[in-house]
Amino acid sequence: MTAHDLPSLLSPGRLGAVTLANRVVMAPMTRNRARKDEVPGEHAATYYAQRASAGLIITEATQVGPGSQGYALTPGIYTSAMVEGWRKVTDAVHAVGGRIAVQLWHTGRISHSSLRGGRWPVAPSPIAAEGKAFTYEGLQSFETPRSLEIDEIRAIVHDFAQAARKAREAGFDAVEIHAANGYLIDQFLRDGANHRTDAYGGSAEQRARFLVEVTQAVVDAIGADRVGVRLSPDNSFNSMVDSDPIRTFTTAARLLAPFGLAWLHVTETGPRAKGEAHPPTTEAIRSVYPGGMILNVGYDAARAEEVVAAGNATAIAFARPFIANPDLVERFAEGAPLAEGDASTYYGGNEKGYIDYPTREGVLVG
Repeated sequence: MTAHDLPSLLSPGRLGAVTLANRVVMAPMTRNRARKDEVPGEHAATYYAQRASAGLIITEATQVGPGSQGYALTPGIYTSAMVEGWRKVTDAVHAVGGRIAVQLWHTGRISHSSLRGGRWPVAPSPIAAEGKAFTYEGLQSFETPRSLEIDEIRAIVHDFAQAARKAREAGFDAVEIHAANGYLIDQFLRDGANHRTDAYGGSAEQRARFLVEVTQAVVDAIGADRVGVRLSPDNSFNSMVDSDPIRTFTTAARLLAPFGLAWLHVTETGPRAKGEAHPPTTEAIRSVYPGGMILNVGYDAARAEEVVAAGNATAIAFARPFIANPDLVERFAEGAPLAEGDASTYYGGNEKGYIDYPTREGVLVG
C-alpha cells in the first residue's frame, strides 16, 4: 500500500452498511432540548442538519422505553409521536446528504423517581451514585436504586430491540447502543456497580452478559451492519470504577467481535486526556476486536489524521467542537480556526447556543 492509498480523516469510508463522505463523526451530546413528552424539540431538525457534513452524526442519547429516562428534556424513541419527531430530523439530514444514527440508552441508577412516575431507579445492584439528578423539579440527589429482577432485565433487552426497529422506522441509518459513561449497561459491566451473584454478575464474562443480550436483540431486529456499541473503559463519570478495566473491557470487546458490528466506539479518557497516544485499554481492546472502530475524546484535526492514516481507527468522533462549528468538516479541510462554544447554553434553553452558530464565513445555515 502506498501513501496515496492510506485513508485520511477527510477521505470516504464505511462503517458496516453506512457509507461515510469523510471520517469525521459527530459524537452524541445531550443538549436537553426535547419536549416533556420525550419528542425531539422544535429546533432539533435544524441543529442536526446544520452539522450534516459530518461523515456520520450520532445523536444525543435517546430513551429506549418508559422508565429509561435519567435527565429532564431528553428524547425517547418508543412511541409513534417520538418516531414522527425523529423522522423530521432524519429527513432534514438526508436532504442535505448526511448520515445519522441514534444512540439508544437506559440510564439505570442515573435517574430519579420523579422522572419515573414515582418508581425507584433500577440498576444491577442497590448501589447509589454520587451526585444529583437533573429533574423537572431541579437538581435532586441520586437515590439508591432497586436491583433488577431477571424478568425485568429481559424486558429491557426487548425495549432496546423495539427501539432499534422504531429507529429504522424513523429513518435512521443505524443505531448505537450506549454501553458507556456509567449508564445501565456500563453499570452491569463494571464490578464497582455490579455486585450480583446470579448469571449477570461475578466474572467479567457474566457481567458482560447484559451487553451481549442487548446487542444480540438489536442485531436480530435490524442487522449487525447497522449497529454500533459505545464503551468508555477509563471513564469515572457517574461514580464508575472497576478493579480490572483491561480484563473487563477486552472481555466485552471479545464477546462483541463475532457479531460483525458496524463499529465499536471507544471513548478514551484517563491517560488519553493527558496526552498519551492511547490508554492501555484502547490498545488491549484493539488487540481482540478486528472490526470498525471510532475513537473519541481530546482529538484535534492533526492527531485524528495521524490515527486514521495509521489504521488505528476507522473514524474519529468530535463532540464540543461541533456545537460551535456546524461546518467543522469544512474548517478542518481549510485549516480554518475553530469557534468557541458558550458553555452556559450547552444544556437546556432554546435556539440560543443551539442553532445560532454561524459558519466560518459568518453565514447562519439551516
